Amino acid sequence: MRSLIERVIIAFSWGSVVLLLSALFFMLGYLMYRGAGVIGTELLFGKIAPIDALLLKRQVFNGLFPAVMGTFALVLLAVGFAVPIGLAAGIYMAEYCRGWSRQLPTVLFDILAGLPSIVIGLAGFSLTIILHRFFPGRLGPCLLISALAMCFLILPYLIRSTQMALESVAPSLRLTAPALGATRLQNIRYVLLPARLPDILGGVILAIGRAAEDTAVIMLTGVVASAGLPRSLFEQFEALPFYIYYISSQYTNPRELQMGFGAAILLLTVCAVLFVTAFFIEQAISWQLSRE
Repeated sequence: MRSLIERVIIAFSWGSVVLLLSALFFMLGYLMYRGAGVIGTELLFGKIAPIDALLLKRQVFNGLFPAVMGTFALVLLAVGFAVPIGLAAGIYMAEYCRGWSRQLPTVLFDILAGLPSIVIGLAGFSLTIILHRFFPGRLGPCLLISALAMCFLILPYLIRSTQMALESVAPSLRLTAPALGATRLQNIRYVLLPARLPDILGGVILAIGRAAEDTAVIMLTGVVASAGLPRSLFEQFEALPFYIYYISSQYTNPRELQMGFGAAILLLTVCAVLFVTAFFIEQAISWQLSRE
């Protein structure tokens, strides 16, 4: 009987893997089928020479180059704001916080992680209204507000992933350095963090993907359909997720819809570049820690 149950579980597991991979390849294949025809320099730069756009000599308004750069800027800013706070809070929750003062924030972080992104977008929009009252004509929906709202969206994931990674360290490893005279901070710096670095950076990678694909937050805090490259953090910007949403709901001909599929391929490419970059950063940090 036990052998039969094990076979059923193994068969179900393999079936789930095959189903998931099939869905993934079907989705990628369909995107390539619908959008591969528009992939090229014209999709990114329109009628502008690529070298002129890359050197910022001319603005691109009929291509996706500003949306690609706006997506990169949004993700890097949001992750840059969230990672130091998330890591510090996760370390504090795992290593210093005890008793009821630990349980309450843990519940709050779980609730925040489950908040719909539209709620955070509304909070960011409310912030822009308040700032506009104090600084009329100067502060409004912009890249900085969008990045801060996105930071708030991904922060609970970073905190909980860091906390859970550190809490999963084996007691024998956790107690070795203090037994040899290391302080708590040294134990965290030289033992616990290196031991769980892949898990922590896995949370960062998930946060990058969450920041790159969300539309509701930025739709209310600064993104527009056509803005060109933002010249500062206090200007509106373009982003690929919003372009995909906009073009899929308001396209006027099959060519525009095909450009929406091309934008989806570009968004996947942007996410892949960010993930690969995070992977190499993880390898570099691991190598540096191993040398120390």
